[in-house]
Amino acid sequence: MHDRTRGRAFSRRELMAYSGTAALAAAAGFNATPALAKSRFVFANESDYDTVDPHAAFDVGRVAVRLNLYDGLMRWENNPAVLESWVAESHAISADGLTYTFKLRRGVKFHDGSEVKAQDVVYSLDRILAVGKGAASLFKTMVDPGAAKALDDYTVEFRLKKPSAIFLAIVPEIHIVNAALVKKNEVNGDWGQAWLSKNSAGSGAYKLAQFDPAIGFVGERFADHFKGWGPKWIDEIEYRGVKDTNTRVLGLLRGDFQGIGGYLQTDQLNRIKANGNAQVLEAESMRVMMAQFNVTRPPFNDLHVRRAINYAFDYDGFDNDILGGLVERNPTPLPNTIWGVPKDVKGYSYSIEKAKAELAQAKAKIDKPIELAFLAGFQQSEQAAQLLQNGLTKAGVQSKVVGYPWPVIVDKFKDANTTPDVSIYWISTYYADPHNWIGEMFSSSTAGTFKNASHYSNPKVDELLDKALRSTDQAERAKLYEEVTRIVVDDAPGLWIYNTKWYGPYSSKLKGIVFCPVGSAQEMRTAYYENES
Repeated sequence: MHDRTRGRAFSRRELMAYSGTAALAAAAGFNATPALAKSRFVFANESDYDTVDPHAAFDVGRVAVRLNLYDGLMRWENNPAVLESWVAESHAISADGLTYTFKLRRGVKFHDGSEVKAQDVVYSLDRILAVGKGAASLFKTMVDPGAAKALDDYTVEFRLKKPSAIFLAIVPEIHIVNAALVKKNEVNGDWGQAWLSKNSAGSGAYKLAQFDPAIGFVGERFADHFKGWGPKWIDEIEYRGVKDTNTRVLGLLRGDFQGIGGYLQTDQLNRIKANGNAQVLEAESMRVMMAQFNVTRPPFNDLHVRRAINYAFDYDGFDNDILGGLVERNPTPLPNTIWGVPKDVKGYSYSIEKAKAELAQAKAKIDKPIELAFLAGFQQSEQAAQLLQNGLTKAGVQSKVVGYPWPVIVDKFKDANTTPDVSIYWISTYYADPHNWIGEMFSSSTAGTFKNASHYSNPKVDELLDKALRSTDQAERAKLYEEVTRIVVDDAPGLWIYNTKWYGPYSSKLKGIVFCPVGSAQEMRTAYYENES
């Protein structure tokens, strides 16, 4: 890339380092000061936007792409999260729980003006399964390729392999792409992956205007979005990857950014609250901070080593001292606030003596430093890794702390050989059901995804989870998830730290942000600026 106004070439490293500045946006060709005084929202994110393919990612870090550029048949909205009809106007489920039929709204338009039809939905699900990324790990357990049929232009039918209690909950992840447009850009049967990673083919409230994986993306308001618009809106939205916490916070306080990620220290949140140019929105959420252990190799294939690491983390010190008590201890993989949590499971507590006792029983030898991986740009993740390192040192275990950008570590998770020993991050709400956490994190079918980075596999757990998915009785499902949780906590394939509120730092002028635990307020269709005509 080149800054044509100065005649100086910027390296990719420089662009990444300075991606929080308005000068960088101009150097990259991003329109930092749009003509005609368009209203503009700039969000500085902790993680990168390496792709705009809606079927390539299934995480909160890049959810702004999916929620703003694309639509689905249904969508999770509001808090508590409610599953609402979206492109579909209605749906029906057969008595045997195997067939789901959706009626599409007429007149929903893609960004190129063509109409969204049932054939596009069919192509989108087939593409998810064929590409094998994003939410594919979930869908492949429920449906086979060809399971979706267009009965006519406005009716689509899904035929499941077996009844699933969560199929409707994950239908929003079938982000609908313009089949004709993507097919036109396929190369050697790649389902348009190369093209769609840099271009869009959606119908969302915003259409892609610019994209650079070194910076982020810009979306322009799609005036013909089927949901319509209120009396005020934001004309352009921009999402940038900005790793440095201070750069994000200072940019918000100066007005360079109108929103930033909320994974911040308590002092930073208080600093923002005290500034007249910014505000911190708060909402009840279900986001579990945890560490996953790669259980496929020594020493983590030894139960006693895994338990020792659980005892070596100072939970109270992290939750109360470092984070100022703004979070709640969460001793299991399930958020404390959702049904299916066994209340009798207290989890592990900080005890170097117990850690040493477990290590004394271990057969596996720890003959090299354990890798503690944190998410680059996420200060809490790094602090947790350092705190765990301190505890391990006291227990006589050497370790090293290594940071990875989110897209990089997700790629590492695909292969047990490249997955770090310990990975510290969060599991957010992708759909409001216990399976979102305990099911996806510990089903052998999801091994190698960011949900199951431990590569955990237990036949008894698989059996119980499968039974929970077949049942439509919530009380029965709750008991099954409780049993699974007890087994998993005893197996210790990870450690679980806290569940927290959502904190959203934004410009004080910004209004209309609607928080939903599914998506963490990244949908911008309802946002606007106060006192703007």
